[in-house]
Amino acid sequence: MDRTRPLVGGALALAVASGLVLAGGAGTAQAEDRNVARNAGFESGLADWTCSANSGTTVTSPVHAGTAALKATPAGQDNARCSQTVKVQPNSTYRLSAWVQGGYAYLGATGTGTTDVATWSPGSSGWQQLSTGFTTGANTTSVTVYTHGWYGQAAYLVDDVSVFGPDGGGGGDPDPVVPAPPSGLAAGTVTSSSVALSWSPVSGATGYHVYRDGARVQSVSGTSATVGGLTADTSYGFQVSASNAAGESARSATVTARTAPGGSTPNPSVPKHALTGYWQNFDNGAKVQKLRDVQAQYDIIAVSFADSTATPGQITFNLDPAVGYASVADFKADVAAKKAAGKSVVLSIGGEKGNVTINSDASATAFANSAYALMQEYGFNGVDIDLEHGINATYLTKALRQLSAKAGPGMVLTMAPQTIDMQSTGTEYFKLALAVKDILTVVNMQYYNSGSMLGCDGKVYSQGSVDFLTALACIQLEGGLDPSQVGLGVPASTRGAGSGYVDPSVVKNALDCLTRGTGCGSFKPSKTWPSLRGAMTWSTNWDATAGNAWSNAVGPHVHNLP
Repeated sequence: MDRTRPLVGGALALAVASGLVLAGGAGTAQAEDRNVARNAGFESGLADWTCSANSGTTVTSPVHAGTAALKATPAGQDNARCSQTVKVQPNSTYRLSAWVQGGYAYLGATGTGTTDVATWSPGSSGWQQLSTGFTTGANTTSVTVYTHGWYGQAAYLVDDVSVFGPDGGGGGDPDPVVPAPPSGLAAGTVTSSSVALSWSPVSGATGYHVYRDGARVQSVSGTSATVGGLTADTSYGFQVSASNAAGESARSATVTARTAPGGSTPNPSVPKHALTGYWQNFDNGAKVQKLRDVQAQYDIIAVSFADSTATPGQITFNLDPAVGYASVADFKADVAAKKAAGKSVVLSIGGEKGNVTINSDASATAFANSAYALMQEYGFNGVDIDLEHGINATYLTKALRQLSAKAGPGMVLTMAPQTIDMQSTGTEYFKLALAVKDILTVVNMQYYNSGSMLGCDGKVYSQGSVDFLTALACIQLEGGLDPSQVGLGVPASTRGAGSGYVDPSVVKNALDCLTRGTGCGSFKPSKTWPSLRGAMTWSTNWDATAGNAWSNAVGPHVHNLP
């Protein structure tokens, strides 16, 4: 969202252009399975690999593990494709994965004898794992696995490729071994709503799972985590396990920690089904509103936007005189009045013109401290993440967890990613949403200004239809978010966005399709999600400009969902 109109998605439909289907993993590895890829960690240079147009080389930094990684650079009409043919067994299932970093990175397999597969990442500043799976045909004895970048994009890096399944007789890297249980688990900083944990690294582990009272609550790549969303003055038991391609270890010994007293909050609860609206702290031609004028149908009001400062990660809020408040105190009184009416008022960070960079521990802490100070000063219930210039999920997760630890369990956390940001669980935004799932209220993806995109069934859908809303929401619903954390974000009027406006009746049909199984278009989900959170619009001002037609139609429908 922006001060004029939301940004047109620059990536548009690269996934569509490449013809990729974002497939999930397939099958379960058997005891005799192994990684049939050779030189999977590029420790022997480019041996066993072929890269188009001499686009590939090996580097010693950064690496995911070992001492080397592949770096491939697209140039001109070459997408820097590096491939290897591996020996496989017919009628067998293989899990394909690799760690990637840098620019756009694709991972796939061809010649499977059944359905060829591929997955991709739009790039990241840290290592992230791509994974998919395939089943070989009745006569298939070899399959080509590959990586490539994208035309005109930056170089990408790949490490620790795994084609895990029955040995086809072609050799490969040593069989992965299930790692040992972690040791040294200890509780650190404790607040009224969170406990910080750390443990010793485990040889051969690529990730760790954190358990609270026997239930898995987090998965991380490092050796520390902060478990939030806890009840004040309550004792919890924590364990951690290590994992890699071979499986998950036994859990560590249990560490018990008790949260600090306090942590109560005057914030109202977000209703089961909620309507979210962005309120403009500026005048861009839409009806200028004071907060008190926002239509009563809105349950969550996102004040747009916070401003960045010269300190990386730090934010502030400057009330725009164009809105017409006589004083900042008058605005604060409106926030308090909305909260007294049962509404949540959050401060939105980002938008098309705004950007806050959080890419280090220092900037994460600066964000958490400044955001909490603004919550205290203005009475905001929480924050909304609407960063449209790329994010670093690792450090933004740290920032939000620090903020949650300060604010307590009543904090409202919303997000508004663009469609390209939620096309797969490997994107930074999706990784962020899953990493903070225990403190996340709702993700209201922007179903506009994006062009055609892939749905969860691998088909291409054009924006502006009920299928576009339902098939893209399905990716989030099947990708790990709770249905209560998924909302449909659409413009309030044709003037609210460059493209993608749909009549409120389409929004209502999409909500019914996802929650009741009625009103669907050509895409019909295999199940329903009755606890879907609701819908969002940009903006309450554009809604008011059109006589509140959007909220008058969609609001009651959201509140009457099952």
